[in-house]
Amino acid sequence: MLLALKDWYASAPSAPGTRITQLGALGSFLTGSGPIAAVVTQLGGARMRPVRAIAFDKSPQSNWSLGWHQDRTINVAGRAEVEGYGPWTIKQGSPHVQPPFAVIAEMLTLRIHLDAVTPDNAPLQIALGSHRRGYIAESDVAAVVAESPQAACLAQPGDVWAYATPILHASQRSRSTARRRVLQVDFSSADLPVPLEWALRA
Repeated sequence: MLLALKDWYASAPSAPGTRITQLGALGSFLTGSGPIAAVVTQLGGARMRPVRAIAFDKSPQSNWSLGWHQDRTINVAGRAEVEGYGPWTIKQGSPHVQPPFAVIAEMLTLRIHLDAVTPDNAPLQIALGSHRRGYIAESDVAAVVAESPQAACLAQPGDVWAYATPILHASQRSRSTARRRVLQVDFSSADLPVPLEWALRA
């Protein structure tokens, strides 16, 4: 799996976080009897399916930091005005919308590591237990982080981290010259209200 993912990355568009809307070759890992799908089924049930995928590639040429936050938007195929869904944003040309928080609360996020992640290589930082707080107002994020135990998601190539999507997380700029590629995939069992549809397709 790891070698195949590295081959996929070699032809993937280059950006700090490339949003993927077509599963393509990734489908064999993320759906059906694929190895990542098996992990998700064990954690969240058989109805879970991939609904958003982002390819991160942090390196000396493409380095960034991200402050503490909750993921609160979903990637959809097109904009449609539905009660409870909004506001809307566009990320890399793809529409994203903030759904009712219950949609985010039941989601799982998996991070599949292609490279080693060390303390110097911008590991994802998570505030343990913060996903149980529900929706956290921006003004309360710093206080929740300060009172929560924190962990750095160190990894070796091929490691997979799984966490509840609404957990507070952050990432610093890398202090290393090593490349850090991570495929991040959100999974959900929810069906969106018509006419909204998840953007990620087979």
